[in-house]
Amino acid sequence: MIDVIKKTLLAGVGAAVITKEKVEDALGDYVRQGKVKAEDARIIADKIAEQGRKEFDEMSQTLGTKIKEFAARSDEQTKAKVAALEERIRALEAKLAAPPTRSGEP
Repeated sequence: MIDVIKKTLLAGVGAAVITKEKVEDALGDYVRQGKVKAEDARIIADKIAEQGRKEFDEMSQTLGTKIKEFAARSDEQTKAKVAALEERIRALEAKLAAPPTRSGEP
């Protein structure tokens, strides 16, 4: 499960890099067309990159919290199942340890 999460996060990082490259390409087009100054394009690209990092960090934090909640919930469920099985075993052991009764006797 951890490998799947790592791959998902790495895919997110890859998508952020591709997006930054596309943004830089688009801004380069605007610079060549004279719609944006090169200095402004760098500032815009930096802002977009920073926003992407913030969003990635927030997503990573949220994902980490959700994973911890899931693990805790799974652990509680497992403990409850083990406790129920232990109780069943005790009941069966007590039943086996009881002296046999003769049929016809009260």
